[in-house]
Amino acid sequence: MKRIIHFLAILAVGSLAVFNYSCSSETQSKNISGEDSTASIPVEIASAVRGPIAAYYSTTATLEAEEEAMVVAKVQGIVKDLEVEEGDYIKAGEVMALLEDEQLAIEASRAKATMDRLYNEFQRNKELYDRKLISAEQFENSKFEYESQKAVYDLAQLNVDYAQITAPISGIVSQRLIKVGNMINANQEVFKVTDFNPLLAVLHVPEHEMNKLKKNQKAVLQVDAISNKTFEGRVLRISPVVNPESGTFKVTITIQDASRQLKPGMFGRIRIVYDTRENALMIPKEAVLTEDGINSVYIVNKDLVFRRTIQTGYVNGSNIEIIEGLADGDSVVTIGQSSLQDSTVVQIVSY
Repeated sequence: MKRIIHFLAILAVGSLAVFNYSCSSETQSKNISGEDSTASIPVEIASAVRGPIAAYYSTTATLEAEEEAMVVAKVQGIVKDLEVEEGDYIKAGEVMALLEDEQLAIEASRAKATMDRLYNEFQRNKELYDRKLISAEQFENSKFEYESQKAVYDLAQLNVDYAQITAPISGIVSQRLIKVGNMINANQEVFKVTDFNPLLAVLHVPEHEMNKLKKNQKAVLQVDAISNKTFEGRVLRISPVVNPESGTFKVTITIQDASRQLKPGMFGRIRIVYDTRENALMIPKEAVLTEDGINSVYIVNKDLVFRRTIQTGYVNGSNIEIIEGLADGDSVVTIGQSSLQDSTVVQIVSY
């Protein structure tokens, strides 16, 4: 009997322990489940705001000079002096180099002496002709000889002037091809002058963009060699024909650079602004999710998010225009969307 009572007592204690353990496990399970169901996901958000946004055509191009000239010697001679060096700015008409001109000056002096003699003879013959003392033929011959010699003198004097090599255009001396003491010939290239302002960018644009681009539209240029700086330009001219082989048409952009930082040959990225909306509703473009051609965003309402389909417009820099689906001040998730679903609880970590 004592053994039976002892056994029952042990059985009762064991049952109580199992019941307590079961209750404790169920309670812990319920607590964990409750905590999981209310866990929030950290996200960053931004508000829809209004402001100007532009549409643009973007491409790349290499800069080139609008005006560039090869300077040639007009007479033969030995280089006596150089007045400019590569990198110097020079105005049109300024002297770039001097040739030895002693022989040219002597030839000009001899031609002038002969011209003066013939001029005096012409004047005497004119007086005689007026008095009917010589024939008209003699008078005309003296006049012809004087005028012919005057042309010889003018040419000789012109050669003296040509011994000074001058700049045909204003710009930067981009290349020097001669040295002091060189013997150069007539029509030999001696310098290259480049006008750096304005510079041109020639684009070959697909034909489907033709209706968007117009003359004088604003253009913006950025070059890799000059970081964090933009240069303004405009559409200078548009070719009216399309190249049948490439399906493109030529667009020429002129770029103004008073600082002279841009150089011909630089590679740059160009944007041509063809439309601007001054009061567009915008959000950061990283907030937009695209699936099967449908754009959507997650809108934040208190601590919950809801997915909403939107219609987008222009994209400009880091912003995208919202045409339909959002209102002013709506808050959208910009970071953390990949972990979200409708009605997910979120924790805003950055605004």
